[in-house]
Amino acid sequence: MSTRRQLPEAMLFDLDGTLFQTETLLLPAYHATFDELKAKGIYTGETPPEERILGALGMLLEHIWMRVMPDSSPEVHREADQLLIHHQLQGLIEGRGVLYEGVAETLQTLHDKGVRLFVASNGLESYVKEVIAAKGLAPLFENLYSAGEYQTRSKVDLVKMLLETHGIQNAWMVGDRSSDVEAGLRNNLTVVACDYAGFREAGELEGAHIRIGHFTELLDYLA
Repeated sequence: MSTRRQLPEAMLFDLDGTLFQTETLLLPAYHATFDELKAKGIYTGETPPEERILGALGMLLEHIWMRVMPDSSPEVHREADQLLIHHQLQGLIEGRGVLYEGVAETLQTLHDKGVRLFVASNGLESYVKEVIAAKGLAPLFENLYSAGEYQTRSKVDLVKMLLETHGIQNAWMVGDRSSDVEAGLRNNLTVVACDYAGFREAGELEGAHIRIGHFTELLDYLA
């Protein structure tokens, strides 16, 4: 039985693995990126396993590439950045990528209840904004915060900036990785852990106040 909590002033959402089924857009772009890196002669060998990048979702981009191809230079990592975002944005134009079931309807319900909605993501600015726009969610969000736009070194810092900028006193942080849990706890927010993406490692969601197995369950915890 869920313990209901007072309606918060705002909710902050991670994007990948929380609102957006990232792999439906990411994996085709990932393979296209490595095909190009090989064609340019700056990467040799097999494309790294998909599990490497899926397991790194939620990290800052520089940390993702260190995990995916640790033996490559920073210059190759930067080139991979550019190629990956290009192929992802092209995929959005072509209609690839889907939201998790119930996301649009649940966000609309929260918006109708007067909850201020924000995105707080470690992704690139163009990626975050284009996903939200392409999936028709932009009118529901007051603002979109990304590490790419604000050059923050951690999600803790990104969330702190968001709260201070918008004068928010009472909010929930909703996400699927340890970085989301940490960002919420260190900013004194109620933390909702999304346990449905499958990208996390054991123990990542420890410390969360609420854990949900489907996005629509968020509404079950509201008084």
